[in-house]
Amino acid sequence: MVLQRAAEIASIEGLENLSLGRLATELRLSKSGVFSLFGSKEGLQLATVRVAIKFYLEDLLNPNRRIPDGVVKLWSLCESWLQYSKGRAFPGGCFFFATAVEFSARSGKVRDLIAGTQREWITHVEQMIERAVAVGELVPETDGAVLAFELIALLDSANGTSLLHDDDSAYTKASTAILNRLRSASTDKSLLPQAV
Repeated sequence: MVLQRAAEIASIEGLENLSLGRLATELRLSKSGVFSLFGSKEGLQLATVRVAIKFYLEDLLNPNRRIPDGVVKLWSLCESWLQYSKGRAFPGGCFFFATAVEFSARSGKVRDLIAGTQREWITHVEQMIERAVAVGELVPETDGAVLAFELIALLDSANGTSLLHDDDSAYTKASTAILNRLRSASTDKSLLPQAV
């Protein structure tokens, strides 16, 4: 409960605006009790990032693990990510989109954890692409790193545009662009929907 609220605040206001006192007040807990959980503001920030990772794994990555490797799994992951952002699992959209911007020019443990999490996400998408190539569902000349960059850029753009302009049509645009990109690289277009 404490960390869920911390992640909600951080997704809107940033990790720097988290404080032990604020959480204690909002959740009607003693400040010393909250302090004993984390020990410092950095401890609170690190724990908040870790709980966001847990939500990310449970809501986004784990449900897609059951789908066989290939282009359908890649499409499903992208659609799940768009629903995760659109559904506001965190009120400020994607937790990692917000905190990555906040900590990109800093150093320290919090930045390292956020950067490491982002690297793992990119690697995960690249590996999914490589497996789709390996099972023959994406053309052999597919550059996994470039395609992963394109897909993630579309996901992030949908999240940021939707939040900034309060316009969910960004999700439909991103979904259409992702589908078109995957269809263009697919060896069997019948595996993917014709349109969003």
